[in-house]
Amino acid sequence: MTKTLLSIGHGYSARALGRRLVADGWRVIGTTRSAEKAEALRRDEVEPLIWPGADLAPAITEATHILTSVAPGEAGDSVLEAAGPALRAASPEWVGYLSTIGVYGDRQGDWIDESADLRPSTKRGEARVEAEAAWAALGQPLHIFRLAGIYGPGRGPFSKVRKGTARRIIKEGQVFSRIHVEDIATVLAASIARPRPGAIYNVCDNEPAPPQDVIAHAAQLLGLPVPPAIPFEEAEMSPMARSFYSESKRCSNARIREELGVTMAYPGYRAGLAALLDD
Repeated sequence: MTKTLLSIGHGYSARALGRRLVADGWRVIGTTRSAEKAEALRRDEVEPLIWPGADLAPAITEATHILTSVAPGEAGDSVLEAAGPALRAASPEWVGYLSTIGVYGDRQGDWIDESADLRPSTKRGEARVEAEAAWAALGQPLHIFRLAGIYGPGRGPFSKVRKGTARRIIKEGQVFSRIHVEDIATVLAASIARPRPGAIYNVCDNEPAPPQDVIAHAAQLLGLPVPPAIPFEEAEMSPMARSFYSESKRCSNARIREELGVTMAYPGYRAGLAALLDD
C-alpha cells in the first residue's frame, strides 16, 4: 500500500518534508489557498487541494498520515471546525500537529524541556494551547511538534542586511531558539519512522542565542558593516514584532536527539547561515 500524507496547510515547513517523502515514493496531498500556489505544489509532485473550498473528508479517508500546519485563528482551529467528524472517524497511522514554543510563554532566559508547564503570555500562544488540546481530544495517534523560530532558504537575515534595513535590537537577557527548515523535515520524518502517539517534541537547534548576535554574524559573513545597536526601549516596532521580545527562553532539544535519534544538519545559527550563504 502506498503511504499517503495529507498535509493541511502545505507551506514552508511542510514542503520540506513533502519533497523527501515524494522522493521516497510517497503520495503527498497538500492543501493550499490559491490556484497559483497549487501549480507550485504540482511542480513538487504534490497533489494540490484548494482549501478552504474543497471537502477534506475524502483525502482524510485516503491518508495513512496527516500533518496540519494551520495556525488557529480567533475563532479556533479552522481545520477541526471544517473536518472534525472526518478526522475522528479516520484511521491514520500517524498525525502530526505543528505548534510553537510560544505555548511556554516567557521563562526569562531559563532552559526548559517538554515537561514544562504551559503558560502562554500572548493570545497567539493561548490559541495554540487550546488547539493542541483540541487535536489531542480527537483520539488519533497525535504527535505535537513545538517549533522554534524557523529560518532557511528564502527566510533569513541576509536580505535585510544587504538592503541595510537589518536592526540589532538589544534587550538585556533576550535569547531565542531557532530551527532550520530542513532540520524540521528531519524531525518529522524521524517521528513518522518511529511513531509514539501522544509524544510532544521541542523542535529547535542546540544554540539559543540573542537576536543581535545572529544579525551581526550574518553581516560579517557578507563582509558588510554590522548594523548599529538599538536599545529595545527606543526601537520602533510593530505590535507583532514587539510581542516576540516579550518572551525569552532556551528550549532543550534533548528529546528529539535521544528518542528519535536526530542529528541536526544545522546545530546552530552559524552553520545554518553558512549553508544559506553557500546556496
